[in-house]
Amino acid sequence: MNFARRIAAFITVAVCLCGVSPVTAPAEDSVHSAHSNQPLDIAAVYKEKCQRCHGAHGQGTNDGYSKPLRTDRAIEEITRVIEETMPEEAPESCVGEEATQLARYIREELTDGKSSHAVPKLTRLTVAQYRNSIADLLAHFTPQPESESPNGRDRGRSRGNAVPGLRGEYYQSEGMNKAHRLGHYRSETRLEFDFGSEAPVPSLPADQFAIIWQGSLIAEHTGEYFFRLTTENGARLYLNFDPRPNTGSLRDDRSSGDNEAFIDDWVGSGKRREKSASMFLLGGRSYPIRLEFFKYLEDRASVKLEWKPPHGTWSVLDYNHTSTAESPRTFACGVPFPADDRSLGFERGSSVSPQWQTAVMQGAVQTASEVVSRLPLLANLQTNESRAEAITRFVHEFAQVAYRRPLHDDESVLLASLITADKNDLESGVRKAVALVLLSPHFLYPDLIDSTAAALSPEQRERLAPWGVASKLSFALWDSLPDRDLVAAAESGRLDSPEGIESYASRMLRDRRAKSKLRRFFSSWLEIEDRDLSKDTSLYPEFDDAVVADLRRSLELFIDSVVWSRDSDYRQLLLAPHLMLNERLEAIYAPSRAQEQRGASGEEIKRLAKRREFASAFQPVDFDKSERSGILTHPYLMSAFAYHNNTSPIHRGVFLTRNIVGRALSPPPNAIAFDEDKFPDDLTMREKVTLLTRDTACMACHSVINPLGFTLEHFDAVGRWRKSDNAKPIDSESDYTTTDGETLRLTNARDVAEFAVNNPAAHVAFITHLYEHLLQQSAHEAGPERLNQLRDAFAKDDFNIQKLCARLAVLAVDGAGSSNALLTENAR
Repeated sequence: MNFARRIAAFITVAVCLCGVSPVTAPAEDSVHSAHSNQPLDIAAVYKEKCQRCHGAHGQGTNDGYSKPLRTDRAIEEITRVIEETMPEEAPESCVGEEATQLARYIREELTDGKSSHAVPKLTRLTVAQYRNSIADLLAHFTPQPESESPNGRDRGRSRGNAVPGLRGEYYQSEGMNKAHRLGHYRSETRLEFDFGSEAPVPSLPADQFAIIWQGSLIAEHTGEYFFRLTTENGARLYLNFDPRPNTGSLRDDRSSGDNEAFIDDWVGSGKRREKSASMFLLGGRSYPIRLEFFKYLEDRASVKLEWKPPHGTWSVLDYNHTSTAESPRTFACGVPFPADDRSLGFERGSSVSPQWQTAVMQGAVQTASEVVSRLPLLANLQTNESRAEAITRFVHEFAQVAYRRPLHDDESVLLASLITADKNDLESGVRKAVALVLLSPHFLYPDLIDSTAAALSPEQRERLAPWGVASKLSFALWDSLPDRDLVAAAESGRLDSPEGIESYASRMLRDRRAKSKLRRFFSSWLEIEDRDLSKDTSLYPEFDDAVVADLRRSLELFIDSVVWSRDSDYRQLLLAPHLMLNERLEAIYAPSRAQEQRGASGEEIKRLAKRREFASAFQPVDFDKSERSGILTHPYLMSAFAYHNNTSPIHRGVFLTRNIVGRALSPPPNAIAFDEDKFPDDLTMREKVTLLTRDTACMACHSVINPLGFTLEHFDAVGRWRKSDNAKPIDSESDYTTTDGETLRLTNARDVAEFAVNNPAAHVAFITHLYEHLLQQSAHEAGPERLNQLRDAFAKDDFNIQKLCARLAVLAVDGAGSSNALLTENAR
């Protein structure tokens, strides 16, 4: 019987040990049984007239009204609201007795917390939280690599001295000893070398030499990474390994300790060849990388290392994604998981499916194999302890870190019994113990410590309290379990006050894991995932995959430059009049600047030639304020919210309405597809949209959508500035009616941005999105009063995004629904 089947027997033990049953998703067909005391026709009326906008259980929807229905009002008041406003397109269709019964149905059956369909308070780890927790659980036991080189010189290996690129060490070879004598070292910005028949540096002979490039690879996104090694000589690539001290020579079997090469092409043939491989990596982390290369009497020498990251294209690995600092191995669990629930607009672990349970099982098996394969390193078996004692100590601490709390006595006894069941095969015991821990609800359900607290004694609750604080804070900002420093801060009392939490959260934000989580937030807020940016190549021949990849990086770098600046000013996200462009994007989006550079001479030519060595580098390029306004006009978003052959004022307008301005929209009563062929050939896109949406029912929403979308008509389907459409001047002006009934004249995207940065509703919309992403719970549970308090604090902090994150971390620890006293003095 294989290990996966054997370990299945321990699931029951884990559940029984914890006294907790797995949380399962509500059954889809339970709605009728839940409402059996209501007339079926009223349930059908709700389904027909209300569910489209308010959800099956009044929870709100992504495409309609995101707020849950207010069920705390009197039946008479709900009846009045129904008769006056619902359904939106025909309120007169639900009046009188029908409206009264519908109000009673909403009041009695959908009341918060009473419905059988209420969102379960106990939620599992999301996919991101699971993978990050596994990675950091093993990282807790992984030693940091040594920072000193063999000859005692520190060559930028420590993070404090790190620079972009990789460390290059050039060796003179002698016989079979390919790294006989170090002749030169330097940092390299790009892993593409063609030495021809010459020596790589003057201090080495041309006929035989060896080079080692090493440091860290920086992965910004989670996913599969592809690598391609090209050479006519001997080369091998190590990636995400346990670094060992250099031995001073390059062996033909292997040279990085006991690590297997990721790509092994060590036997040179004199003919150029390619070898490739892929690896799953987690975003927001650094991984050790080492490329070994040697020449032995071949006519020529060359080597090139290319990669293809998620959302990217094949390119030479360069300094933008590498560092001379050393990193330890990070275990990345690559088991495929079903997608998390996003029905409320943010990821949450609200359901348990057979597919998820299978993935968790596979993840436990994969992690157990990783632990056993690295057991001497992780368990530090070189100490004076007996092997059984050292392994038992390791597993005990492993479970404590995984559960995010001290172990109970019975848990310790169970784990010890598993390990020592067969004293001649401790590794099998470790496999079982590790799998048991990772299948336990105490690992999989972060809030379990709160849910079971009532059964504990006051002394036990006091002992667990610091761990609970640390866990909530780490999941809010890192999507992972707490590290040693965070637990120590909680145990020392530094996180006992809101001010202490806020101060510590500010330091946590400097961690790369926090930056990765914020990057995922902006990806969600701006709706850039899973968008098809392909365009008609006959109209936009230059808009290829490389441009799309560069545009995404341009957008991410722009956001990073704002969020992680000293001011971290939300307003600059919408107002900044510059783009981050590299040489390829500059030719498309700033052609006049590129033309000026082509006309340069003298010292300017030398400067530009030097810059072309770093053609992949992104630099801020300023535009006229009427042409560019922050993320609103970024070419990536303009391309994403456009058709393959034309602009789309409707898609752009919906995005601006919901995500930037912060107004709710209901789904269209009758969705009408846009068909280019049904319009006269001489119409502009604005004119076509105006004709398509002129119906009264459509204008209920399009009176808001269209004016906002029309302000972006100066940008074509790939986000370039234009002055005409179909040989007619662009008309981007419209009258926009605010929720207060005020009419604003909008002439361009900057007018929309100015309106948003001065509009409290837009601020609350941004805070709501960020709140839900960090805390992974509906912001409406906090209530409008709490959101307005956060908005006021946001404004007093000059709209500092980092400070807002720290304030939200306080709520993650103290509870979104807690009293006003839990806001810090500064926030109040």
